[in-house]
Amino acid sequence: MKKGQIYEGVIEYVDFPNKSSITVIEQDSDGEKREIKVAVKGGIPGQKVSFIVNKVRRDKCQGRIKEVLKRSPLETAEPVCAKFGVCGGCNYQTLPYEEQLKLKKSQVLKLIDEVYCPGCHCRDGEENCFIGQDISHKENIVRELDADSGQKGYVYDGILPSPQMIGYRNKMEFSFGDEIKGGPLTLGLHKKGSFHDIIDADCCKIVHEDFTKILACVRSYCQQNKIPHYKKNSHEGVLRHLLVRRADATGEILAALVVSSQQLHNHASIDLQVGDLSGQDSDVQTADLAVDGEKIDWSPLAERLKALSLEGKLVGFLLITNDSLGDVVQSDKTEILFGKDFFTEEVLGLKFKISPFSFFQTNTRGAEVLYQRARDYILGNVPNADTNKKIDLRDKVVFDLYSGTGTIAQIIAPIAKKVIGVEIVEEAVEAAKENAKQNGLTNCEFIAGDVLKVLDEIEEKPDFIILDPPRDGIHPKALRKILSYGVGNMVYISCKPTSFVRDLIVFQEYGYELKRVSNVDMFPGTAHVECVVLMSRVEK
Repeated sequence: MKKGQIYEGVIEYVDFPNKSSITVIEQDSDGEKREIKVAVKGGIPGQKVSFIVNKVRRDKCQGRIKEVLKRSPLETAEPVCAKFGVCGGCNYQTLPYEEQLKLKKSQVLKLIDEVYCPGCHCRDGEENCFIGQDISHKENIVRELDADSGQKGYVYDGILPSPQMIGYRNKMEFSFGDEIKGGPLTLGLHKKGSFHDIIDADCCKIVHEDFTKILACVRSYCQQNKIPHYKKNSHEGVLRHLLVRRADATGEILAALVVSSQQLHNHASIDLQVGDLSGQDSDVQTADLAVDGEKIDWSPLAERLKALSLEGKLVGFLLITNDSLGDVVQSDKTEILFGKDFFTEEVLGLKFKISPFSFFQTNTRGAEVLYQRARDYILGNVPNADTNKKIDLRDKVVFDLYSGTGTIAQIIAPIAKKVIGVEIVEEAVEAAKENAKQNGLTNCEFIAGDVLKVLDEIEEKPDFIILDPPRDGIHPKALRKILSYGVGNMVYISCKPTSFVRDLIVFQEYGYELKRVSNVDMFPGTAHVECVVLMSRVEK
């Protein structure tokens, strides 16, 4: 097998996160046949694909899928999006939803099985170590071990489906660019397998129609006025991203145009449509694009957006300046072009103020399912696996670490003595404080800072800890500091199971065992899945 060669093969299985495996049989120079495992990104079990080899090792190589030659027998659904297969977003749309859930469930259980050894806290090689054994055939009691072994299993509570299959995302970051180099301006999502090509997302099915109306308005305005998009290689141009967030419960919408501080040359003549704000082809006046010092006048675009006919209500339009070299949405400076810089969402009867960069689950109705399951684990609406008793927090201090805008903290606060949330994003912490006040909660405290440092400054000791870290999981030093509290129970919410199982190894070193595990499907049609886990400390 050589780098750059093209092969064909059938995808045998897909591991999280969307890593497929293909076996190729080759004959070596001695005439011996040997199996070579090739890992490729994407794909569905049973698909026949052609792929190009990118990296070559003796027994395992990496490749990239070029084409699906034959659909998998599992693919019995038709995609709901016209851009399916071209867009790099949703790759499971041809799978019936039941098959999507089965695939995600099996991927997570396999990850846990590779690192988890209940009771013995051992490493590979121990006689009673169950790491690596296939337990995928188990349904409810995942590990049903011999009672004489002295080891205890955990309960798998299943994978909970998303309440919405389409239009479920409440936040999108659309990119400006072009689909082909030098082509017309596009606004949408990355083309599958490309860092540079952007395809229009005007028919995206995982967002509400209000998103695509706003996208079309902004794209049309920028095309008409020939405003250049930002080019990553040369770091030239103006337009970078369009951020749109929409509340499911209230319908409030916040939009933000993200631009660089580089301005158009003063001598450039740019046509600006200032007459018809409704997007109709009626009377249109032409003027030069106004540049006042360092700032383009975006007010005509703001007026167009205000005039849009939307199901929800656009409560704010922001201009965010971002000169970072990376392809990320962040703010060097934020201006309000009209309205306000936040919107309000409701989850499980509580109201939350959300700003442009506040962390908030991107599937609101799915978040309610997630938080309800986490609350069940935290409050003991399911029995504690050790004592068969419910967990009582009425006289307990709860730490909510990586708390974001304080959603979980405020859901738990009514039945806890006190909840302390720690979050590194100051903007999110301020929002959490306002949210708690708005919801009439007086036993919540929110602290801005790095968990690793802030824990040394908190005098109170926790009785229960909730962990909801970012995708990369918990910093190793912070994790050991958290575990050193030795609390009896913790709930870990993870949006990236591979990060969770890495941390799970350390949990076991400190005497923690899995008690209950659930998955929540927050992103139908994609490979992503959330985990909610209850762990208890068991004395050796």
